[in-house]
Amino acid sequence: MNWYKTILEVHTSGKGLYEVSAFLREQLRQWEVDEGICYLFLQHTSASLLITESWDPSARADLETFMEKLVPEGERWYTHTLEGADDATSHIRAMMTDVSITIPIDNGDISLGQWQGVYLFEHRKRPHRRRILMRVLEMGD
Repeated sequence: MNWYKTILEVHTSGKGLYEVSAFLREQLRQWEVDEGICYLFLQHTSASLLITESWDPSARADLETFMEKLVPEGERWYTHTLEGADDATSHIRAMMTDVSITIPIDNGDISLGQWQGVYLFEHRKRPHRRRILMRVLEMGD
């Protein structure tokens, strides 16, 4: 067994979904990992990680619209607004999704379904630099 690790920095331009699948695949190619487990952890509380539809952009747009309606900005009862009107909502949205993902690795690739992609979901309006820790445990003979 071998243990690999790196950090992926994603520069966001504001709210939205940012696919990171290609980076993960390239990293596995560089490490020459054939079989194992890929663990991702996002070091932030106002963004999240998720696996969702990667082929049709309208599926991601629907997800963003759903989240906007589910956790709307500007509610008068929000008290955590130190960094702006999207402060409380970004934390709530991140809590409702997740900041970590585990993905099996088979035949040198992350084992996603045909239409799946791995995304960073930015919940803040302003640009941010997000850090995703990537840890891979390679299973060997």
